[in-house]
Amino acid sequence: MAVWSAWSAATCGSKSNKTMILLFDIGNTHTHLGLANSRRVVQQLDIPTLQWSSAAAARRVDAWVGNVRLDGVALCSVVPRVTPAVRSFVQRRWHLACLQLTLKTLVEIGIDYPEPSSIGQDRLANAVAVKHHYGAPAVVVDFGTAVTFDVVNRAGNYAGGIIAPGLSAMTDYLHEKTALLPAIQIREIRTVVGKNTRDAMLIGAVHGYRGLIRELLRELKLELRSPRLPVVATGGYAGLIAAKLPEITAVEPLLTLEGLRLCREGNVKRKTQNVMRTDQ
Repeated sequence: MAVWSAWSAATCGSKSNKTMILLFDIGNTHTHLGLANSRRVVQQLDIPTLQWSSAAAARRVDAWVGNVRLDGVALCSVVPRVTPAVRSFVQRRWHLACLQLTLKTLVEIGIDYPEPSSIGQDRLANAVAVKHHYGAPAVVVDFGTAVTFDVVNRAGNYAGGIIAPGLSAMTDYLHEKTALLPAIQIREIRTVVGKNTRDAMLIGAVHGYRGLIRELLRELKLELRSPRLPVVATGGYAGLIAAKLPEITAVEPLLTLEGLRLCREGNVKRKTQNVMRTDQ
């Protein structure tokens, strides 16, 4: 049975009076924000990514951060056109530069992939966090606009993954491309024989999606020769889909933000060590 880990479950506390790190995970649909101390993400907020085209997002983030003293800012983004707006807002509001997760700022993992520059920054963050907390090999299943599988191999390197349509993308497509199928809200469905159109669509979505995830994980375990492979789920529908998938080890809602936090912490240590070497 999938479980919530101790470090993830502990992240729902209140803001501290101490200095914190502000984190931005800029996704296609939502921008996920976190406030983190030196050990974990302690506060989280989601805003629609499209809001960055107006002043609405800046107002919400400003109100959410409030009087918290920021020691730094880190971000990852899969929406390049939005990134400058976030950087500009941070500079205007707090006079801080953003550390962006790239191949140059990556810590804790290596890359075993033919075109490293094509790897999504959020996927790198996931790989960093899963290796740090679960070791290697390990797999992350991220239920976002698309569902992505990120593989950390036995050597501790990012080795590639899988991309499939997201759950909402599939159900929205059915509604938009057919005359009679309605828009549905994704939820658990206990039966496997639908007695109406909505239930039939939910069965295809939820039960069918679990089948997709289960089969892909079976193939990954065979290829990695790791029958007890740690599999960590994150993203919007992670809890729902993982609930009846014993193949999933844990659900970590803040995994990407945690990976960002670890990369920022690693870069601060790297800079300190370089200064110390220069002074010697």
